[in-house]
Amino acid sequence: MQLDDLYRRVIMDHYKNPRNRGKFEEGALTVDLNNPTCGDRISLQLIVEDNVVKDARFTGEGCSISMSSASMMTEAVKGRTFDEAMDLAGRFSRLMIGESVDFDDYEDLEALSGVNKFPARIKCATLAWNALKKGIQADN
Repeated sequence: MQLDDLYRRVIMDHYKNPRNRGKFEEGALTVDLNNPTCGDRISLQLIVEDNVVKDARFTGEGCSISMSSASMMTEAVKGRTFDEAMDLAGRFSRLMIGESVDFDDYEDLEALSGVNKFPARIKCATLAWNALKKGIQADN
């Protein structure tokens, strides 16, 4: 199996079987963002304690890229401090401009590396990450 095929399978798995999809009943930091260009929208919820992302969930509608990226992001940031989560978001942004990036213990994110070949889709992939950054900045 070629790497591109593997990446497609990872993306489609997160799209068809999203991790952390849903809402918290209460006590969550909530950020709503949309991409007016294509209509993707996300509502990201974070449970934060002492500047640590204890849990994350999302709801929304959009293409396979935006929804799988949200699924991957919520998995990757759980248990991370704000600084660690912002570092991860920065690395993801660099991945989107074609830089080689290491994601340590959460390699699924590398499946989105091919998005940088399609500039119109970069906003799709970064929507959830922008919501994360906005949430962390609002809570600090």
